[in-house]
Amino acid sequence: MRTRLVTRTARTLRTVRWYLRELTGEAQYERYCTRHQNQHPHTPAPTRREFETLQAKHREEHPTSRCC
Repeated sequence: MRTRLVTRTARTLRTVRWYLRELTGEAQYERYCTRHQNQHPHTPAPTRREFETLQAKHREEHPTSRCC
């Protein structure tokens, strides 16, 4: 019974951690760094701040249409 509780608690904590990483964009940056390393192995990946600046610039240059 105790093992099930520990397992369920661990699973819940992993889920919360995953959700928070997706919400804050941390996971997106890590995915970008992995892809960058695979495609450009000899150049360093941009810092988190540089990545966020690039993302903001891209959003400004490519706006999506929304009704509201």
